[in-house]
Amino acid sequence: MVNGESNGKVALITGANKGLGFEMSRQLAQHGLMVLIAARKLQAAEEAATTLQNEGLQAQAIALDVNDSAQIQAAAQEIGDQFGKLDVLINNAGVMLDGEWAISNASSVSMDTLRKTFDTNFFALVEVTQALLPLILKSQSGRIVNMASIEGSLALHADPNSFIYDSKPFAYNASKAAVNSFTVHLAHALRNTPVKVNSAHPGWVKTELGGEGAMMDITEGAKTGVQLATLPDDGVSGGFFHLGQPVPW
Repeated sequence: MVNGESNGKVALITGANKGLGFEMSRQLAQHGLMVLIAARKLQAAEEAATTLQNEGLQAQAIALDVNDSAQIQAAAQEIGDQFGKLDVLINNAGVMLDGEWAISNASSVSMDTLRKTFDTNFFALVEVTQALLPLILKSQSGRIVNMASIEGSLALHADPNSFIYDSKPFAYNASKAAVNSFTVHLAHALRNTPVKVNSAHPGWVKTELGGEGAMMDITEGAKTGVQLATLPDDGVSGGFFHLGQPVPW
């Protein structure tokens, strides 16, 4: 179903009050899903939800700081009480704290930067997923999408001919490689269930993180996550994709 006509499915997107998270929320709502717009500050989530509601789409705000264990548990309780299930989880919230993309800082990156990056990009992502997994397992077609990055591709980083070869912000890249590892392992753990788990590389997108020099607009950048969130029952699980095409691990 499109244009906001309800299909009874519920999606939660973290970091969804702006940028890619907001646009993925819009596109999923256009597919007929009720989207739960999660953000650290409830007011920001409410403003984003109101924007979609004014477009005739189904959206609700939810306070969720992915680094706050109590908020994660509260969100799971709230979703369970209201909907009894969760059909789609898009783990979108993330940070890039290294500074510059065109650097190679493995020999100098601070432990503080590493820990803060992994806290948000990896540990929080795992904690959110595990907390919401009981609700996802109640869906007839659960979908988990981990917003990774081509920067997490070990194969491309090891290839001197790769276009990302000289982009080596270690904390960010390592955190996204860890996300990809979680995708593979969780897909295996859930292989005998209807739940599908995949990593998405949205592309180099004009967001706060991507910068104005990025090649893709937000509408196009949101498509990969939405595609993986709406996979058919015979869709793939345990993969890493950009616009339908596999990305090397």
